[in-house]
Amino acid sequence: MVAGGGLRAGLAGLLSLLILNPVDAFYIPGWSIRSYHTGERVPLLVNKVYSDNTQLQYAYYDLPFVCPPRGHHDAGGLLSGQSIPLNLGEVLRGDRIIVSDMELNMAKDQTCTSLCKLDVTQNDLRRAREIVSDGYVAEWIVDNLPGATSFVTVDKSRKYYASGFKLGYVEVDTPTGETHHYLNNHFTIVIRYRKASGRSGDRDENIIVGFEVYPKSIGPDNRRDADGCPVDLQNVEQGFELAMKPNRTDSLPQKGAAVAADADADIDADATVTIPYTYSVYYRHDDTIEWSHRWDLYFVNQEEGSRIHWLAIINSFIICGVLTGIVMVILTKTVRADIKGYKELAMEDGKGRSRGSREKTSGLLNQGAGDDMDMSDEGEALEDITGWKLLHADVFRAPQNGALLAPLIGSGMQLLFMAFGLVLLSAFGVLNPSFRGGFISVGVGLFIFAGLFSGYFSARVFKSFDGKDYRRNALVTATLFPGLAFVFVFLLNLFVWAQASSTAMPFGTLITIVFLWLCVQVPLVYAGSHYGYLKAGAWEHPTKTSTVPRQVPHQAWYIKSMQAILLAGLIPFAVIFIELLFVFQSVWQDKSGYYYVFGFLAVVSVILVVTIAEVTVVTIYMQLCAENYHWWWQSFMVGGASAVWVMAYCVWYYVFKLHISGFVSSLLFFTYSFMACCVYGLLTGTVGFLSAYAFVRRIYGAIKID
Repeated sequence: MVAGGGLRAGLAGLLSLLILNPVDAFYIPGWSIRSYHTGERVPLLVNKVYSDNTQLQYAYYDLPFVCPPRGHHDAGGLLSGQSIPLNLGEVLRGDRIIVSDMELNMAKDQTCTSLCKLDVTQNDLRRAREIVSDGYVAEWIVDNLPGATSFVTVDKSRKYYASGFKLGYVEVDTPTGETHHYLNNHFTIVIRYRKASGRSGDRDENIIVGFEVYPKSIGPDNRRDADGCPVDLQNVEQGFELAMKPNRTDSLPQKGAAVAADADADIDADATVTIPYTYSVYYRHDDTIEWSHRWDLYFVNQEEGSRIHWLAIINSFIICGVLTGIVMVILTKTVRADIKGYKELAMEDGKGRSRGSREKTSGLLNQGAGDDMDMSDEGEALEDITGWKLLHADVFRAPQNGALLAPLIGSGMQLLFMAFGLVLLSAFGVLNPSFRGGFISVGVGLFIFAGLFSGYFSARVFKSFDGKDYRRNALVTATLFPGLAFVFVFLLNLFVWAQASSTAMPFGTLITIVFLWLCVQVPLVYAGSHYGYLKAGAWEHPTKTSTVPRQVPHQAWYIKSMQAILLAGLIPFAVIFIELLFVFQSVWQDKSGYYYVFGFLAVVSVILVVTIAEVTVVTIYMQLCAENYHWWWQSFMVGGASAVWVMAYCVWYYVFKLHISGFVSSLLFFTYSFMACCVYGLLTGTVGFLSAYAFVRRIYGAIKID
């Protein structure tokens, strides 16, 4: 009891820490601190552009209206235009990181520097207007920090960052209703730094704790010096409008007026417009930011939502607590009373039979009364052995299509191991934004390694269903879910490739994924299947199965398969509903932000698993009481039923919350949402199946009917 109490106390303490410190306490910063001497070159890397209004991302240097790298500036040992090696996660999330031409020297301000003068065509301007209209923002990187625009909270008590900066902006002329598109062609870069600690500080080295970018649009009518820099950066008369004046002098617009889109027809096809790009660099010494907390400015908005997270936790605890009470009543009152009553009846029946054999020579005068008593006792016995106890000879009968259920359970265990590892590593800060692409890379690695668990559990379930060819089952397990996921991703890439988006996976990455799947994961699944089928063997059931299956009586409407699945799925969905809102906002809307409240997510995940187990146990118990022994598939479907409601929530979120435009972006949203719901359904379905199996084994093992 002492050891058990200590374990519970330890788990309770860990749970409390995860709740109370969702961001800072378990944050592990980057793997190493980079320090710079005064005047040392600081590489500025450019990555990609993305928008909240579309799911298509583009590499920054793939845009036709930005300065291309010239390839001759040495930036910290790197040549400008050189691509930075990326991990698998970075490639899959659409990163394309390249060294830029911008020269940043530690603690050396630059009032203004000309980057380039770029001649763009009519088609390039049209493309620029599309990008600006869609609200695209750019991501630059300095010392592994994304460039951000800084803001101040409403009460002016705290400063926070919004990652990325806009490429341009749109204005509508109120009197005429004409739309003007302006391009940001000057960038003010602010680097916040402090003196390095220890020996590095003694050597006059500094560390970077903040990276801010403030873009500005400066038109051609503003005065510039001989180097092409604006004379007055503070007072800009007019922005750089993405428009090309037609050749006809009678159709030239007034100064500051918009040029209609259809005016492009009056412009020569080979006409060009020169865009001057400039930048300024300012270094600000800031001792208020610790290097280990430099990412906290990106999380201020999420910290402000902690009250809502607490409401989500309380809501989940209440639902889980009510379900726990119901399950405890079922286990301690109903089931235990049924088992106790059956055992007492069995004992009395055994004594009655012994007494009847000793009184076999009774007189004929008492025979009639004895018959009446036996018939009465038999009626009482039949009345007691009803409901779930009648199914002892059928409850462990192998289900139909068990050869499909076993691979699904195996895939669910594989995904469960991956999800548990990701949430745990993220909650303890091992996976953090400084490890760019780490969440996806580690997730892929955990999924591949978990092929051992997938094959093991799939083989044991398959053998419990009297399966014979375990090699075929292992092949289905290793290819069913990964194969379907690969087909979906490959088909999506065909559409994204056509858009020249960085969201599309390169061909080499696809080959790498196929290699990891076929040459690493598949053998691991076979190894797990071999051990699970031949060494561990099938799960032993406490009761024997009869030859002739029992007829299932008519079921009430709420016990029927579809109704029970949908009704049961509402409860787990209610547990995760609030947290799901934050996840969706981070993934689909705030692409410039980071979801980093994994402490709350870990707690909600634990409550979700407990809730699914309890809902499945209650549902299967009601089904068994209705003398329906087809519970194998039902338990899996009930456990994963909340995925149906999550998918319905995705549709609602798309219609009422998102502003996605374009067929390809909508296709990406619904396809990825469907795949995520399938993963979630496999996870929760496996939890429901294992919970129901443990419950059924427990109650039928207690009565020990042969």
